[in-house]
Amino acid sequence: MRVVSLLPSATEIVGALGGLEHLVGVTHECDWPPVVSSRARVTSCAIDSTKPPREVDEQVRALSASGQALYTLNEKLIRSLHPDLILTQALCEVCAVHEGDVRALAASISPAPPVISLAPTTLDAVLDDVARVGAALGLEDEAEELLAGLRARLQSVHVTLKTAQAPRPRTAVVEWGDPVFTGGHWVPDMIHRAGGVDVIGKSGEHSRTIAAAEFEAADPAIIVVAPCGYDLARAESEARRLLATNAWAWARTREVWAMDANAFASRPGPRLVEGVEILARIYNPALFSPLDPAHATRIFI
Repeated sequence: MRVVSLLPSATEIVGALGGLEHLVGVTHECDWPPVVSSRARVTSCAIDSTKPPREVDEQVRALSASGQALYTLNEKLIRSLHPDLILTQALCEVCAVHEGDVRALAASISPAPPVISLAPTTLDAVLDDVARVGAALGLEDEAEELLAGLRARLQSVHVTLKTAQAPRPRTAVVEWGDPVFTGGHWVPDMIHRAGGVDVIGKSGEHSRTIAAAEFEAADPAIIVVAPCGYDLARAESEARRLLATNAWAWARTREVWAMDANAFASRPGPRLVEGVEILARIYNPALFSPLDPAHATRIFI
């Protein structure tokens, strides 16, 4: 089977299922597992994501207002790859190519490859998508084994916390820094599974813009800065930028962490379970193995 993945998380799912030999095309953003760097890149983006968060937000708004696409499909290249299956998403127009564009392209290919569109809004739905992709690739047994392992890891965190009667710290997540967005979709689930209480976000709901004053009023004990698509170095830089502003002066007395969101929070794939484990180590370090400093770091001002 020849598979084109138009979503980094779908690429990660295929990799975790042991189906990398099926992947013939991936997005410009796909970077995990590292071997996918050898696959054809079939998308491009009009946004310069290296710019500061305010400028990125302004680019997105300007393109959306003008009706221009944020992402472009290399249709000629995709056709030349002769895909038997295309994986895409229907959750966020800012995060990946538009589902309608993908389906239109697929319909123009003969024979038309089936399109599987992933749109999970909760952690359980992310796990369900692993099963869907596994079934589409004929890797049902591998999906069952992978899911059993992921659920066992989540259960292990739960049992450890329950046995210790661990406290559940009040938590707020910064999913974007300027304007500030709070964590949405599966992020509140991750916080809950890790032993925390999300004081702002709600499971399954979209992330939303929020003022620093609302963050302060929610009274989080722990703030996790995990901007969508940012690695740890960029998340740390953004956390320090926020804390240096007058609007966030109150947060300097709280426990603030930067987290590699690109790997462990932004993408709805198997590594979200590792994200839960990272948060659990932040909340109750004495109950778990040491936190890998490459995954998250505490911010001191």
